[in-house]
Amino acid sequence: MDMPVPSPEILSRRGQILAALQAVLPSDAVISDQVELRAYECDALSAYRCAPLAAILPRSTAEVAAALRVCHAAGVPVVPRGAGTSLAGGALPTADSVILGVARMNAVLEVSYPDRFIRVQSGRTNLSVSGAVEEAGFFYAPDPSSQLACAIAGNVAMNSGGAHCLKYGVTTNNLLGVTMVQMDGTVVEVGGPWMDAPGLDLLGVICGSEGQLGVVTEATLRILPKPEGALPVLIGFEASEVAGACVSDIIKAGVLPVAIEFMDGPCIKACEAFAKAGYPDCEALLIVEVEGAEAEIRHQLALITEIARRHNPCALREAADADQAKRIWLGRKSAFGAMGQINDYMCLDGTIPVSSLPLVLRRIGELSRHYGLDVANVFHAGDGNMHPLILYNANQPGQQALCEAFGADILRLCVEVGGCLTGEHGVGIEKRDLMEVQYAAADLEAQMQVKDVFDPGWLLNPAKVFPLHVTAGRREGGASMAGHRAG
Repeated sequence: MDMPVPSPEILSRRGQILAALQAVLPSDAVISDQVELRAYECDALSAYRCAPLAAILPRSTAEVAAALRVCHAAGVPVVPRGAGTSLAGGALPTADSVILGVARMNAVLEVSYPDRFIRVQSGRTNLSVSGAVEEAGFFYAPDPSSQLACAIAGNVAMNSGGAHCLKYGVTTNNLLGVTMVQMDGTVVEVGGPWMDAPGLDLLGVICGSEGQLGVVTEATLRILPKPEGALPVLIGFEASEVAGACVSDIIKAGVLPVAIEFMDGPCIKACEAFAKAGYPDCEALLIVEVEGAEAEIRHQLALITEIARRHNPCALREAADADQAKRIWLGRKSAFGAMGQINDYMCLDGTIPVSSLPLVLRRIGELSRHYGLDVANVFHAGDGNMHPLILYNANQPGQQALCEAFGADILRLCVEVGGCLTGEHGVGIEKRDLMEVQYAAADLEAQMQVKDVFDPGWLLNPAKVFPLHVTAGRREGGASMAGHRAG
C-alpha cells in the first residue's frame, strides 16, 4: 500500500515542533520516545505500520485546539485517533505526522433522561455510554463488535453500526450533535440536544468523514429506553445461499427483528469453541433477535419461524434463558477474535442489497476457489453489511498480496450488485484505491471540495479515503491557498 513520501523539512524540525507542542500541553501529553511511539504505528489493520513524528494525548477541547493551532502553523499533518480499533487503516500515521489521541477524553458531560440524550467526550468507549445510563433503564443503540474498546470518536468518524443496526440504525441515526475542532484550532458546535437542528445538515457531512474535516472532541448522543424483553433464535442451514434467501424473505415480509446476524461454517466452529454458545453444527447460521413485550416477541417469532421453515432449516432453536442469550451474543461479538486464534485473516466490510445475498455468497465461494484462499463469512445480514474474513498465511511471501486482490474483487462485487465499498469500517487506506470503482471523477472532486472548505491545507488524516494520484498536489495547492487567505 503506497503512502506519501514524508516531508524532509518537517522531519528536520522535529525538535522545534515537539517544543511548541510541549509549550501548550501538559508535560505528560506529548509522547516522543521512539519505543513508546510504537504503540501508535498502526491500528487494527496491523499489516501496515509507520511510526509517527509524535503522539499527543490531550484531555479537553481547549487542549486539542491549542495543539492543532501549533500543527497548523508548522504545516504538520495530524492523524486523529480514537481507540485504534479501525480495521481499514483509518488511524495509520505518516512519518511526518502527529497522532492526536482522544483516549484521555472520556468523561460524561451531561445526561438528560426527559430529553433522551447524553453528552460525552469523544474518547469514551461505546459500551461505557450505555453503562452510564443503564441504571435509569436507558441504552445507546449502536453496538459494534469492538464496543468494549472502540471510542465514540471512531464511531462518529466511520459511522459505525453493529448487530442491532437493523432496527435502531447506525451512528448517524443516533448522533445529535458534536463539538469539533478544525485544523486551524477553530472550535465549532454542530447540532445539539434535539432531533432536527436548524440550518444545513453539516452533522450528516461530519459523521462518516473519517477525520478528514476536523477532530470531534464531544458528542451528543440519543439514548433510548431499554425494551421490556428480547429473545434470540438460532436458525441453521446446510448452505449459505439458503440462509441468504431466508434473510431476504424475512425482510420482504415486513418483519423487523432487532438483529439478523449471519455466520458460516468455519466461523460457527471458531465461535462455538470460544464461547460455548450452543451453536448447531451446520454450514450457515442465522441469529435473529426480536424484542418488546412478551406477546410482541411471540408474534414476531411465529412469523420468522414460519418463513424459516420454508427453507428447510436443519436447526431451529430459541435461547433457553438469559444466560444462553448472552452466550449466543458473546459468540457472535467474539467472531473476529475467535477467528484470529485459528489463522491470519483480513476482515472486509462491504454493503449489498439484502436481495443479492444468495448471489454474492455464491460468488464469494467461487472467488475463494479461484484464489485458493479460504473465507469465513460473518455479517449483519439484516442490512446487508458483509464482513468476509479472508484467511491467509502472513509469513508466506505473496499471500498478503493475494489476499488483498481477493478482497478487492469482493468489494468490486459489492458495488456491481448495487452496494458500496463500506458499511461501517470506513475507507481508510484499505479501500482508498477502490474509490474510483464506486465513484466517477466528478463525484470524487465534489467530495474533495468539501474537504477543501474544512481543511484547505489538507493536513488532517493524510493519505486516507481518496486515491493518492487523485489528490496529488492538493495539499501543496491548499496550503498555498490557505496562506493567501491568511494574508
